[in-house]
Amino acid sequence: MWYVTVVPGNTTTMTFFLIICSCLAWGGLGKPQFPDQEKDPLFWNTWAQHTLKNALTLQKLNQNTAKNLILFLGDGMGIPTVTAARILKGQLSGQSGEETQLEMDKFPFVALSKTYNTNAQVADSAGTATAYLCGVKANEGTVGVSAAAVRSQCNTTQGNEVTSILKWAKEAGKSVGIVTTTRVNHATPSAAYAHCVDRDWFSDGEMPAEAVQAGCKDIARQLFENIPNIDVIMGGGRKYMFPKNQSDVEYPGDKKHFGTRKDGRNLVEEWTNRMKNKKAQYVWNKRELLSVNPNNVDYILGLFEPGDLPYNLERNTETDPSLTEMVEVAIKILRKNPRGFYLLVEGDDVDQKPFTAILYGNGPGFKVINGLRENVSTLDYQGTNYQAQSAVPLRMETHGGEDVAVFAKGPMAHLLHGVHEQNYIPHVMAYAACIGQNRDHCMSSGGASSLSPALPSLAALLTLTRLLC
Repeated sequence: MWYVTVVPGNTTTMTFFLIICSCLAWGGLGKPQFPDQEKDPLFWNTWAQHTLKNALTLQKLNQNTAKNLILFLGDGMGIPTVTAARILKGQLSGQSGEETQLEMDKFPFVALSKTYNTNAQVADSAGTATAYLCGVKANEGTVGVSAAAVRSQCNTTQGNEVTSILKWAKEAGKSVGIVTTTRVNHATPSAAYAHCVDRDWFSDGEMPAEAVQAGCKDIARQLFENIPNIDVIMGGGRKYMFPKNQSDVEYPGDKKHFGTRKDGRNLVEEWTNRMKNKKAQYVWNKRELLSVNPNNVDYILGLFEPGDLPYNLERNTETDPSLTEMVEVAIKILRKNPRGFYLLVEGDDVDQKPFTAILYGNGPGFKVINGLRENVSTLDYQGTNYQAQSAVPLRMETHGGEDVAVFAKGPMAHLLHGVHEQNYIPHVMAYAACIGQNRDHCMSSGGASSLSPALPSLAALLTLTRLLC
C-alpha cells in the first residue's frame, strides 16, 4: 500500500488544533498524569533504539510496481490538526495523548508539499486539486485546466485542458473510483474528471448564460461525459443532477433541495439507462448502499444528499452512510479488477467546524464585549455548534499558505523525500504504478516489466487544508 499524506499547514488550522487540546482539558476529561515509566531514561532510550532499528530496514527500498492506488485527502487537515487528533485519540483511551500514534504516523516516508496556486500565494481547493490530481499547477478556482485558463472566462477553456491520474489509470485498464463527503462535483473530486474554468459551475443552473451559450459544460455533466465509465462515484450533490424545480427524493417538500438543471436533463436517469446492460446500480441512502452485493455490481453511483453530506457528528445514521462505509463498499467493487484500481477518497471540511480553539487567526468568531475579549471560561466547548474565537473579524476564515506534510508508504514511496511542488505527487504515484507518461521505465527491451511484480498497493493520503472556499 502506498500512502501519501499531504497536510497543508494554515493559520486557521493551527489554532483549531491547539483549541481542541485546550477543550479536552476544560471539557471534563482532565489532564492525565504521565506514566511512571516515562520518568525512567531507559524507557526513552529503548523506544528510540526500536525506532532506529525500524528506520534501518528502510535502506532496502520497495521498488515493486504498485497495483492499486488510493489517494486519501483530508480537506482542511493541517499538521496541527494531525497533532490534535493524535492527542485526542490518546486522551480518549485514558493516556496523556501525546505518545499515541495515528496510522499515518507509522508511514515510513515524510515530505512537504508547496500548495500555492500559480496566481495565488494562499491556494484554494480547486487549483490544488488540479495539482495533486493532474500534475500541473493551476490558477485558483479552476479545475482540470492549466494556468493559461482564466477563472470564469469560458473561452479560455479549450486547448488548456489537462488530464488526471484517474484518467491515466482508467486508460491503463484499472478500475477507478471517487468517494467524498462533499458534492461529487465539488472542487476536489471535480479535478479528477472535469475541465472547468470555474469551480462553482456545479450545474448549468449556476453558470452565466453566456458561458452556456459559448459551449462550456457544467461540472455535473462532465462527471458523466468526460470519463463515461467511472466505476465508483459516491458522495453528495444530488440536486445538480436533476431538472430545475424537481423535488428531491429524500426532502420532497424542501425547495432548497430541488433540482437545479435548466437544461431539463436528468443525469441520474441517463446514467442508469446507459448502464442498463452492465452490472450497475444507483443508490441514494445507507440502506441501499449496504445492501449492494459487490460480486454482482461493477459500477455504482451513490448520491446521498442534495448537497454536501452532513458532518459525521450530525449525520442521520439511519439514512446517511459514513465515509468508512462508502469506502468499504467501493474497495470491494474495485478490487475485483485483476489490473488493480485507483481510488480518490476525500473527507471534506475537516476544519470548517471548529469545536475548541486557543485562537483562530481570523473568521466570524471575533468577539469583543465592552472593549474586552469574551470570557472564554464561561463558554460551552462541548456544544456541537460551538464557534471558536478569532483574532481578526472576517465573515469566514481563510486558507493558510504553509507547506503541507506528505506521509508516504508503499512501492516507490521513497520518491517523496523532501520539499516538493504539489503537482509532483501524481507523477510519483503514476511512476509507481507504471501508468500515464511513466510507463517506459517499466518495460525492458524484451517487453517484460523491469520492475518487480505488481503485488502491493499504493495509497496516497493527502490531508489538505481547505476552509470555507
